[in-house]
Amino acid sequence: MTTESVAGEIVKPSGPHGYSHDKESHLKRLRRIEGQIRGLQRMVEEDVYCIDILTQVSASTKGLQSFALQLLEEHLRHCVAAAAVGGGQEETDAKVAEATAAIARLLRT
Repeated sequence: MTTESVAGEIVKPSGPHGYSHDKESHLKRLRRIEGQIRGLQRMVEEDVYCIDILTQVSASTKGLQSFALQLLEEHLRHCVAAAAVGGGQEETDAKVAEATAAIARLLRT
């Protein structure tokens, strides 16, 4: 396991992924987004005004986008950085290509 710096703090991830050190926070955030989605279901069931539902869709989408960006940053800091430091050029290139593809998918949404 490698040690890394996140927001100026040295952390040692508790698992194999960059997000492992903050897993509980991520799960809490995802549960909040899940609650927003359940709220959307209730709004449709209750025949809430379309614009009000769209406003909630926007908030849910922004929550997921924010989560995705944080996860991407942690991937770059942990996985890509580890490949650059100790994995050789081929592994580094593969991790950069993987991250680039993930960014492209995020931009298409």
